Amino acid sequence: MPIARRIADYQAKGSWIRKLFEEGAQLARDGSGKPVYDFSIGNPDLEPPAEFDAILKEVVDDPSPGKHKYMSNPGYEETRAAVAADLSSDHGLPFTAESIVMTVGAGGAVNSALKALIDPGEEVIVNAPYFVEYRFYIENHGGVMVTAETTPGFDLDVDAIAAKITDRTRVVLMTNPNNPTGIIYPQETLDRLGALLRELSAKRDRPIFLLDDAPYRKLVYDVDKCTSPFTAYENSLMATSHSKDLGLPGERIGFLAVCPRMDQWQRVAAAAAFTNRTLGFVNAPALMQRVAAKLQSVTIDLDWYRRKRDLLYKELTRMGYNVPYPQGAFYIFPEAPGGDDVAFINKLKDLRVLVVPGSGFGKPGHFRISYCVTDEKIEGSLPAFEAAIKG
Repeated sequence: MPIARRIADYQAKGSWIRKLFEEGAQLARDGSGKPVYDFSIGNPDLEPPAEFDAILKEVVDDPSPGKHKYMSNPGYEETRAAVAADLSSDHGLPFTAESIVMTVGAGGAVNSALKALIDPGEEVIVNAPYFVEYRFYIENHGGVMVTAETTPGFDLDVDAIAAKITDRTRVVLMTNPNNPTGIIYPQETLDRLGALLRELSAKRDRPIFLLDDAPYRKLVYDVDKCTSPFTAYENSLMATSHSKDLGLPGERIGFLAVCPRMDQWQRVAAAAAFTNRTLGFVNAPALMQRVAAKLQSVTIDLDWYRRKRDLLYKELTRMGYNVPYPQGAFYIFPEAPGGDDVAFINKLKDLRVLVVPGSGFGKPGHFRISYCVTDEKIEGSLPAFEAAIKG
């Protein structure tokens, strides 16, 4: 075998999301002329806001020399200062440029944080359902993924997390709003989790960290803003990107923020800047850093996704699906009728509808619909969803 055995094993397990995305492309080329309703991947269909185009042109047209050179590994100071100002306003805490590391998307931020925080053999607790790449991210750095179940309504189960904590636990990793459920974890829950981690960390020479992977943080529909890990727990970090809130997934621009209440936060931020470089990210894209600095208060049109959520939720519940009500992101996570999520998504695939089984997110018995697609695709798929639950 020419490649590493571990990578061969990973490839065999694969990602349901990418697998279905490729199958959708094949179906579209099968010559039947029938439409394919692909809800497999969270690839925003909404173009960036008009402000993005204007700022991008302004940055590109700027004749200043050195625009494309390396910069300090954490990123341009003016960009980090803009991010810090936005976070300070959002969380009511004194973030500064020094507490921010600009990264290659949220994935780069999560990997840089994990590399900085965990030693080989230490454990990272994730909450099922979880983002499909977390196991790979954790094992990239010699960590061990430990899964804690959530409540029936997909809130964090603090008691379940407590039962999973051992002497080797180093990080609790969450996504808020959650992918794949769209659930926002209540502040009360985060405060309880913070109290637990604070109590346990007081007995250790190194704390247990809370890492919030938050690329959907600004995509919330029924509240003014998402809940805060930083106010809940001082040993918190946030990884995020502008892939979703500005519709820029292909530009790979994100950041890692370290809570300014953390003891020795400067050392943690410096470690993440170092691992950002040594993992090969080196710097976040220079052009997008300059653009993002001027767009921290801008978000895509939330009504675009709210309408899609409301339509899907209304129609699926009318058909008889059991659907947790999503408050953010652009995902819906219904129960699979009959309980076998893989069998049910194959039934939908026969009807040319592609969704992802909950098994891929560590939660069998459900399936994920990514509704960042056109209204026509949602409306066209509804007869197939109804036929699948009745058939």
